[in-house]
Amino acid sequence: MRKSIILFITLMTLSCNSSHKKDVAEPSTNSIKPNIVVIYLDDLGYGDLSSYGATGLQTPNIFALAKDGIKFTNAYASSATCTPSRYALLTGVYPWRNKKAKILPGTAPLLISTEQQTLPKFLKKQGYQTGIVGKWHLGLGTGIVNWNERVSPGPNEVGFEESYILAATQDRVPTVYIENGNVVGLDKNDPIQVSYEENFDGEPTAISNPEMLSMKWHHGHNNSIVNGIPRIGYMKGGESAKWSDIDMADHFLQKAQTYVKSHKEKPFFLYYAMQQPHVPRTPHPRFSGRSGLGPRGDVILEADWCIGEFIKTLETEGLLENTLIIFSSDNGPVLNDGYYDDAVEKLGDHDPKGGLRGGKYSIFEAGTRVPFITYWKGKIEPGVSDAIVCQMDLLASLSTLIGAEDTSTDSKNILNALLGTSQKGRDHLIIEATGKTALRSGDWLYIPAYDGKNFREEVGIEVGNFPFEQLYNLMEDKGQTNNLANSNLEKLAEMNTLFIELRGKDYNKGVKEVIFQ
Repeated sequence: MRKSIILFITLMTLSCNSSHKKDVAEPSTNSIKPNIVVIYLDDLGYGDLSSYGATGLQTPNIFALAKDGIKFTNAYASSATCTPSRYALLTGVYPWRNKKAKILPGTAPLLISTEQQTLPKFLKKQGYQTGIVGKWHLGLGTGIVNWNERVSPGPNEVGFEESYILAATQDRVPTVYIENGNVVGLDKNDPIQVSYEENFDGEPTAISNPEMLSMKWHHGHNNSIVNGIPRIGYMKGGESAKWSDIDMADHFLQKAQTYVKSHKEKPFFLYYAMQQPHVPRTPHPRFSGRSGLGPRGDVILEADWCIGEFIKTLETEGLLENTLIIFSSDNGPVLNDGYYDDAVEKLGDHDPKGGLRGGKYSIFEAGTRVPFITYWKGKIEPGVSDAIVCQMDLLASLSTLIGAEDTSTDSKNILNALLGTSQKGRDHLIIEATGKTALRSGDWLYIPAYDGKNFREEVGIEVGNFPFEQLYNLMEDKGQTNNLANSNLEKLAEMNTLFIELRGKDYNKGVKEVIFQ
C-alpha cells in the first residue's frame, strides 16, 4: 500500500529549524509519494478542545488524534486573523510582506500571485493530485468579477486541480458554493450581483427589514439577508445557488470524503478548510443545543463529529495507517464577532483562550497560539511537544518529507518536530495581528509599542496596543500578566535588536486601528 500522509490542520501551526542531527527526519526515498491532507478550523481557540484542557466541551475525535499523536503546546498561526494565516499556510511567506494580506471582502482580487510558489503548486509538480474543500478567503478574480461566468484566477490557478469552496466567509456574500471557478446550481436567468459598496434597488437589508431576521446582528452584519441571516455585503439574485447554512458542515464533509475516495489510487493533497466555529454559527439540528454553550459550542461539537467521520472514511478506504494528520486553526477565539448568539451569555466556566491573553485580532498569545496536532498511525509516537512551530513552515517541511526540498520562501523545515523525532522547533518567529507584529524567540515574547486602544468593546478582546514595549517570559507567565520590559532591560534590548533585524525598521508603518465589521 502506498504511504499516505494526511496533514490534519484543523488547527495548524508548525515551525522548526532545519537541522542535520541524527534525530532529524530524512526525506522519503520511496518512489511512491505519500498522501497529504490538511484540515483547518476557523476561529478555534487554544482552550476549545478537551485535548487542550477544556472541560466544558468534549471533543472525542480530536482528543483521539492528540492521544495517539503529538500535541503541540507552542504552535502558531502566522496571524491573528484568517486571510493572512491562510496566505502563510499556502505560500510559506510571512503575510506582513504582502500589504494586501488582510481580512478580505468577498469581491477582493486573488491575493496569491499565480507566479509565486505555493504548497499545492509544489506538490502538483511532484506528481500529486491537489484539491481544496471549504473556506477560501484569499480573493478571486482580478477585482471585477462576473459571478455568472467562470471566476478566474482562483484556487485552480495557484496549484489546486480541484476546488469546491465558499469565496470568503460564511457571513459574507456571495453566499454560494464555487466549484472549479463556477457557481454551483446557478440559474443563468437569475444572475448574481454582488457589491460591498451599495445595495441594489429594492433589496431588503437587516436595517430596512429587521422582521425578516432569524439571527440578530450586533455589529457590522447588517447588509443583505440570506436564510434569515444578515450578512456583510450586498447580493441580488442567484436564489437557486444559495447555500443552506445548517447543512454546510455536512456538505463540505461529503465533498472531502468523495475526494479521498475518488483519488485514493494516486498520491493526493487535500486542504479541508472547515468553517466552524466562525460566525454565523449555524449548527445542524442534530447538534443544536447539545453543548450547553450556545451555537458556538454546538458547531465545535459538529466539527469534531465531521472530523471523526472523515477519519472513518480514511480507515475504510485503507489509508489511515499510512496517513499523517495535522490539525490546527487559523487564529484564536472570539465570542461576539457580529451576532447575538449567546456565545458570551452561555460561556460558563469554559475558557476558549486556554489561559492565554487576548483572542482573535490580538497580538497577545491567544490571537496566534492555536491547537496543533500531528497524527500518523504506526509512524508517530504519542507525546506532547513544546517545540515552537508555525503553519507557514509546512511548505519546506513537506517538501523535505517527499524528498524534493524547497527553500524559496520564509518556510523552515520542521519535519523533525512534525514527526516527533525532535523537540527542537523554530528559534525565532514573527507573529502578526491586523498589521502589528511581535517576536517570539525561545521562551520570550517581545511586543513593540503601538498606538491605539487596547480593549475593543465590539468583540470584548484586548488587541495588544500599548504606548510602551512589552516583554514576557511565556514559560513562566503563559497568561502574560507580568511585563518585564522595565525590570529586564538587557533582555529587552536583545529582543528589540533581533526584532528589528528580522522584521525591519518600518514595522510600524501603515499599522492602523482594528476595524471590526
